[in-house]
Amino acid sequence: QYSLIKDVVSSLKRHRMHEQQFTHHPLLILSNFGFQQIQVKLMASMFQNMFPSINVHRVNLNNIKRCLLISYDAETQLLSFRHYSVKVVPVGVSKGLKKLLQEKFPNMSRLEDISELL
Repeated sequence: QYSLIKDVVSSLKRHRMHEQQFTHHPLLILSNFGFQQIQVKLMASMFQNMFPSINVHRVNLNNIKRCLLISYDAETQLLSFRHYSVKVVPVGVSKGLKKLLQEKFPNMSRLEDISELL
């Protein structure tokens, strides 16, 4: 079973697809691939070699725009693919400052000066 990209995008309320998402490789997450069977090890190795490894100490978080989750079900021997869009947002700041950091300019017509926003 599969879905076309136009069907997926049309079903989303707020889709976040832009060209910059595909300039870097996705973060690969393999789930339930810890079994000792040779075919499971071979599948895990194949998926790991499809994408370059990421050094977690040196990676820039702004470069990670997508996440690919591949989950293996041992009972049915089926794979599930999920492709996520990742967005880095500031945490622990005011709502107005968060909008400025995300390059969304809030309506400041009702404010006396910028300090009220921050």
